[in-house]
Parts: sequence; structure tokens; C-alpha cells
Amino acid sequence: MKCIRTEMVSDVEKYEVGKGLEDGFELWADVVTKGWIVTDSLVKIKREDGNIVCPYIVHRRGRTFISEGDYIITDADGTKHACGEDKIFSRYKMIEE
Repeated sequence: MKCIRTEMVSDVEKYEVGKGLEDGFELWADVVTKGWIVTDSLVKIKREDGNIVCPYIVHRRGRTFISEGDYIITDADGTKHACGEDKIFSRYKMIEE
């Protein structure tokens, strides 16, 4: 779906595993032990080898881990953001394609 925020057209998609919206994955154990973030609602994927990983996107401030219900926004310049479903449509308005 396409949305507008301050006159910039962005692609907005609800995150789902397998769509390729993430930029990478980090081991859950590393997220918990090395990070200073709240981990309660992060997306966790169990791989065939038993490892649990968390998807993230990369932007100019570093990595943002994707939480359950997040939408991934890709601006016209390629910059990515994650936005929770509780705020997405107060910040972005759907437009006709």
C-alpha cells in the first residue's frame, strides 16, 4: 500500500516473515545479552538448526529490530523505518494508486 507523510510517497507493508522486508537477522541470545532494548514483542523466528533469530532493518541510526504488528516503511529515497500498528495510520494516510 502507498501512504503520504509530509509530501513524501512511501511504500508501507505490514511485516511478515518471508517477504524479504528485513535487512538481516540477529540471534535472539545476542539481542537479549548485548542490547538495551525491550525484547517482549520482538518477532522471533526459529530456524531449522534450533537457533532463534530476530529480524531487523538498517538505517542511518543503526539497526531497528522488528516487533509483532510492525509496518515497514520504505521512503522514495530508500530509507527504511519500522512503525507500530498503533501509530501507522495516524502518521500515514492511504492514497489511491
